Amino acid sequence: MKKPKMFAVLPTLLTLGNAACGFGAITFAARVGPEPQSGGDLFVAAVLIYLAMVFDMLDGSAARWTKQTSDFGAQLDSLCDAVSFGVAPAFLMIQFTRHAHLFDGMLPESVVLNFPLNFQDRMLSRLLWIIGALYVVCALLRLARFNMETEEDDSHEYFSGLPSPSAAGTVASFPIAMRGLGNLVADDATDQSRALAEWLIPPILQVTLPVITLLVACLMVSRVRYVHVFNQLFRGQLNRQQFIQLVFTLPVVYMVHWMAVPLIFCYFAFSAPIRAVWQEVARRRLYKSKKI
Repeated sequence: MKKPKMFAVLPTLLTLGNAACGFGAITFAARVGPEPQSGGDLFVAAVLIYLAMVFDMLDGSAARWTKQTSDFGAQLDSLCDAVSFGVAPAFLMIQFTRHAHLFDGMLPESVVLNFPLNFQDRMLSRLLWIIGALYVVCALLRLARFNMETEEDDSHEYFSGLPSPSAAGTVASFPIAMRGLGNLVADDATDQSRALAEWLIPPILQVTLPVITLLVACLMVSRVRYVHVFNQLFRGQLNRQQFIQLVFTLPVVYMVHWMAVPLIFCYFAFSAPIRAVWQEVARRRLYKSKKI
């Protein structure tokens, strides 16, 4: 008789913790509807997605540390990622965009009246659903491609395409940032800050987030090269440019607090494709100049 295959307990529990956080994010986001007076559930859902990212970072390290890597763990990890970084962020984006005016009850009427879109309209609601569905599909394709193309002895220093946890973190950063935006419309805020918030918050909540969700979905299935920040940071493999970026990130976090979260994730998501396009344009110009 064949000996039954064993699976690693600690890495498996960490991976399942990832899935539990993803399910929790969906649960909290689903509680937000037209009636509640608070959007705090959206903030909790976003935090749970980030907690799922922590579990996702730890399970692979735990498996390598205990020397218990297996095909079972790799497949389970992708299934859990599909929930936490595929379905949960897409559903959070839809709920947040439709009900952002309820967020913590801290947006004054002057801001709520400036919201440009009415998602009671069927066409807008369908468009929002399509963006969410495309995000889920791209996340699933990204995870399937990763399983097919990643070999067991891969160093995991770079990714081909935006990693699904980074895409999910970019989407979830906007409910996190609402804590910072809320300070701009607080009772003790200056008139300039309040005016800026009334002009800035509505389009950010209703227009920017769906567009960014669609863009990161496309980047997940792209071939743009992304560094593995966790491995390079904790293995001491940062180059000079990455070290300078890390140093400049710290004062940004100190200055803008909650607003730093979307800024950092958007920078990571979009700096690589912008750099790739710029290098391609420069290469073609150099080629044409030499040909002339």
